[in-house]
Amino acid sequence: MKQQSSATHQLTPVISSPPPARSGLGWGLVGVAAFSFTVPFTRVAAHDGLSALFIGSGRAVVAALLAVVALSVTRQSLPSRVQWARLTVVAGGVVVGFPLLTSYALTTAPASHGAVVIGLLPAATAVMAVLRGKERVATSFWVSAALGAAAVVGFAALQNGGLENGGLGSLHWADVLLFGAVVAAAMGYAEGGLLARELGAWQTVSWALVLSGPLMVTLTIVSVMNEIPRGTPVQWLAFAYLCVVSMYLGFFAWYRGLAVGPMSQVSQVQLVQPVLSILWAAIILREHLTWPTVLGGAVVIACARFAVRARLGKRAR
Repeated sequence: MKQQSSATHQLTPVISSPPPARSGLGWGLVGVAAFSFTVPFTRVAAHDGLSALFIGSGRAVVAALLAVVALSVTRQSLPSRVQWARLTVVAGGVVVGFPLLTSYALTTAPASHGAVVIGLLPAATAVMAVLRGKERVATSFWVSAALGAAAVVGFAALQNGGLENGGLGSLHWADVLLFGAVVAAAMGYAEGGLLARELGAWQTVSWALVLSGPLMVTLTIVSVMNEIPRGTPVQWLAFAYLCVVSMYLGFFAWYRGLAVGPMSQVSQVQLVQPVLSILWAAIILREHLTWPTVLGGAVVIACARFAVRARLGKRAR
């Protein structure tokens, strides 16, 4: 690995001529499918098993080791100084903030409840994409995105038995942590999507993991000193998925989709993530699934489709 100047990056961008927008959607859907297991598997690993600090930091350490191997084998050039500064935003959002905050929140909150708040992530990512990437979007896009976010909240609230019985009717510390996770992830997604156009998709997440490695190793050591990790084979398998897929491989597809973009459009495919997450929670964790939940999921997917079509229509014009 060698130092590469920012001027070189300017002359030889990774994505010189963006592929069609539908290509970005395809990559985004692959990433969302991978991330949809994150909430239920975090709940599996954290419920009477591994500590939240160990889950949140340990998964980043394992992923960072994979990143070091990948970067070394492929002899990737070092990012420029400006890119290192931007990688700090990515690392703070998706490597440190989101994993730690969700791990602590899901020690007490059910996986389906976590999907209520995390379902707001598409709208948050779209806002960050517009602010950071200076993308111009039509009013119909914002209407579709707002309807999608409302549909996600209503969908998950129905799955929880109504707002008065575990939805967003009462705000707990778990909700605060999940809201913080949404903001952190949205910032990391938007900045990472822009960096992926310069460094490459898997390179962006790899460098972010390497950058945050010392901090996450320290936190992992602290968690082990406080409590020796003990879990069932199933909990360790769930933790392994969080390390390899949720923390690393899933970002290969997700950042590729955001890089192709437009980010405000690709971010809306996340509207199907809570649908998938609650489906996996019903299958894996035996959480109750009702017909209103199925119907709500159909509404969420429809809103995602309308948002994508609204952005595609403006792009075509």
